[in-house]
Amino acid sequence: MTANVTIRIQEADFDVAREISALTKGHTDIGAVVSFSGICRGSEGGETIAALTLEHYPGMAEAEIARHADTAMSRWPLTGVSIIHRVGRIVPGENIVLVLTASEHRQAAFQAAEFLMDYLKANAPFWKREESPGGTNWVDARHHDDDAAARWTKS
Repeated sequence: MTANVTIRIQEADFDVAREISALTKGHTDIGAVVSFSGICRGSEGGETIAALTLEHYPGMAEAEIARHADTAMSRWPLTGVSIIHRVGRIVPGENIVLVLTASEHRQAAFQAAEFLMDYLKANAPFWKREESPGGTNWVDARHHDDDAAARWTKS
């Protein structure tokens, strides 16, 4: 069977169980599915967050995410990858991102999922604005996210 890769950027919420089912349907060669769900928190650094608004550059964001999914597929023996990233206004408790990796064995699925999330946090072309009681501000890149992503390029 060929590998299944799904990349979606959307405003609508997603159902994790439905996405896992879609990724694994018809496959008997999958022994592990690793999922990461990113959820909007209600506070950051002690400050209340009313909502996040995520923006992207349509077309470019999908292409960049697909490029990293291809890297993961070539680096680990994966059966499938699904990456869904929401844009628009997201309130605390709502889903932001889903990364699914499927493989015959768990180690490849875990490592690929971690690689993809590190990329999404540090380098994916999304812009995030936080709404709080003190106003609205754009969120800057964080060094610990950059450090996490950089470890995958070290020899």
